[in-house]
Amino acid sequence: MQPSHRDTIAAIATAPGAGGIGIVRLSGPGSRDIGERICGRPLAARRAHHVRFHDADDEVLDDGIALFFPGPASYTGEDVVELQGHGGVAVLRALLGRCLELGARHARPGEFSERAFLEGRLDLAQAEAVADLIAAGDIRAARAARRTLEGDFSRRIDAIAEGLLAVRVHVEAAIDFADESLETLGGDGLRRRLVHLRIDLDQLMLEAERGRRLRDGLHAVIVGPPNAGKSSLLNALAGVDRAIVTDVAGTTRDLLQEVVRVDGVELTLVDTAGLRDGGDSIEREGMRRARSELDRADLAIIVLDARDVTGGTSVIADSIAGVPARLWLHNKIDLTDGEAAAVADGGTDRHLAVSALTGQGLEEVRKALAALAGGAPSSTEGSFTARTRHVDALRRSAVELAQAARHLELESLDLAAEALRAAHDTLGEITGVVRADDLLGSIFSSFCIGK
Repeated sequence: MQPSHRDTIAAIATAPGAGGIGIVRLSGPGSRDIGERICGRPLAARRAHHVRFHDADDEVLDDGIALFFPGPASYTGEDVVELQGHGGVAVLRALLGRCLELGARHARPGEFSERAFLEGRLDLAQAEAVADLIAAGDIRAARAARRTLEGDFSRRIDAIAEGLLAVRVHVEAAIDFADESLETLGGDGLRRRLVHLRIDLDQLMLEAERGRRLRDGLHAVIVGPPNAGKSSLLNALAGVDRAIVTDVAGTTRDLLQEVVRVDGVELTLVDTAGLRDGGDSIEREGMRRARSELDRADLAIIVLDARDVTGGTSVIADSIAGVPARLWLHNKIDLTDGEAAAVADGGTDRHLAVSALTGQGLEEVRKALAALAGGAPSSTEGSFTARTRHVDALRRSAVELAQAARHLELESLDLAAEALRAAHDTLGEITGVVRADDLLGSIFSSFCIGK
C-alpha cells in the first residue's frame, strides 16, 4: 500500500502517566490537515510553532509546540505531525481524542516503526533495535542497540548476502554448461569464496549470540546434588535470602527464579531441586522440572561439595549434556584447605572453588558470569544487539552453506544452487528482504503504541 493510500494514525508517544511534557504523534496523509485544524494555523515544514490546541468547540485544550515533518524525510516516511504539550494524562487523552474526531485512527503497537520499515526508512533488524534501545537496562545494552539501529548488524548481513549472491550467479551459470566440469568453470575459486563466506558467517553468528545475551541476559540454571549449597549460592549472588537454606537434603523441591545484574548484565538464575537417584514422589517431580529447565538454559551452573568432588556427577552429566555452556563451582571450600582459583577445563567449561557462606571466590564467579553473558565491558564496545530469531536464522543459513559446499564437492550443481538460495533467503529474513506478514505482526506487536 502506497503512503498516500494509507489511513492516518495517531497515538500518545510519551510514557504513560503524568510528566512535564507529553507528545501526541500523527502519521499519514491527513496528518498536516488534522494538525492545522487543531492548532488553528498553517504548519510550515520542520519549524517549531508555539500554538494553542483547540477542541471541536474551539475551546483551548492546551498550549505547546507543533512540528510538521513532510514525507518521505520523516521517521515513518509519511507526513508526520507532533503535538507537544503538557504531560497531564487528561490533556493528552483529550488531544488524542480530537485527532481521532478529525479522522485519524488509533495506532496499533509498533505501527509507526512498521510504517518506517515498509517505507524503507529502516530495515527489519533496525526497526527491532528501536524497541531494544527503549528497553535497554544498562548503557552497554543501549549502545549496542544504537549500533544496530545505525545499521552495523545489517551491513554485516548485507555483505555476506552480496557475496552469496555472486556465488549463486556463478553456480547458476555453470548449470547451463552441464557438459563442462566445474574445474574448467572456475570451481576452485568458487569453493574458496564459499569458504570465506562461511568463515564470515560463523564469526557473525558468534557476535550475534553475544548481542542476544547482551539484550536478553543469560538464562542460568543452578544444578547439583542435594545439599551442595545451590540455594546458598543463589542467595549470595542475589544479595538477599531468597531461598530457604537448611542442612536437610532435598529442601528445594520446586524451581526458584531470581533476576540479578552482574556488571550491568542481566542474568536469570534458577535454583532447582538436587539431582540424585531415588527420592520421594515430590522430590522426583522437582528433579523432572530441573531437567526440563536445563533444556532451555544458556548456562548450567553445577554446584558440588568441594569435599566430595565426584559425588553426584554421574547423575548430573546426562542432564547438562545439551547445555551450551557450563560453570562448575566447588562450594564449601571454607570447610577444606582449598583456595578460590579459576581452573580452565577446555571447551566451554570452567571450574571455580568458592564458598557461598563466606563469599570466598564469589567475585571470580561474578566475572565469569559477566563474561559468559556478554563479555567484559571493553569487549562489548563494538557489539550490536541481536534477537533469538536473528541467531536462529544465521544458524540455518550456516547449515545451508555447509550443504552447498558438500554439493559443490560432488559437482551436484542443482542441489548446490538450491542450498545457496535457501541460505540467501534465510539471511534476508533478518533484515526483512524476505518476510512473511505473520512475522511482521509478531515483531511489531511487542512495541510501544506510540512507537
